[in-house]
Amino acid sequence: MTAADAQAAIHALANPDRVPLLARFFKTGPGEYAAGDQFLGLTMPQQRVVAKEFRNLPMAEVEQLVQSPWHDCRSIGLIIWTLQFPKAGPAGQQAIYERYLQNRRFVNNWDLVDITCTHIVGGYLLKKDRTPLYELVAEDNLWSQRMAMVSTLAFIRKGQFADTFALAEQLLSHRHDLIHKAVGWMLREVGKRNEEALEEFLADHRGQLPRTTLRYAIERFDAARRQFHLQK
Repeated sequence: MTAADAQAAIHALANPDRVPLLARFFKTGPGEYAAGDQFLGLTMPQQRVVAKEFRNLPMAEVEQLVQSPWHDCRSIGLIIWTLQFPKAGPAGQQAIYERYLQNRRFVNNWDLVDITCTHIVGGYLLKKDRTPLYELVAEDNLWSQRMAMVSTLAFIRKGQFADTFALAEQLLSHRHDLIHKAVGWMLREVGKRNEEALEEFLADHRGQLPRTTLRYAIERFDAARRQFHLQK
């Protein structure tokens, strides 16, 4: 199997009727965050089926998909790496992680970030130094910053919250709603496992949290507690 085979399979599933909806949903218009991106119209279930079919593609072939001008191809290539990562062994995981970050300019929408970075970046750094996340969040790039934040979900699932809180603090003044949502989402995930830790963070940063971040973070609280935080 080659990247060309995968591309042929992807194009065979193209659905032009879905493209205008996807273009609007993923903000591809002039001046929007994904201006100029192109879609073939595959659904996510279709993408996952193709990714599983081509899960044994060599890294260089997967990279061709990841660098495609078509959003659907990039998504499938990235999903293939998430499927390969758990069985790759230490050296293979390092190779996927490094190649993923080398190609991060192609991981250029929130869906591409969210379906991959927890598995690859977070998974690789789980038992390693977390400095690369702070380097990502320091970049003047929306997707690198979201990648840093969402990757901490791998740590949260292991009961490790320090990096989530530290990165959240660095992003509290961020201007973009997609970062506000990502921070709030990760804080909510912390709260699922340790409400006291989340409450402490909220108390320490009262008045600093963007409204969207706060609403996401407290989504699972009961009505009275949500109202308490929203009135502060």
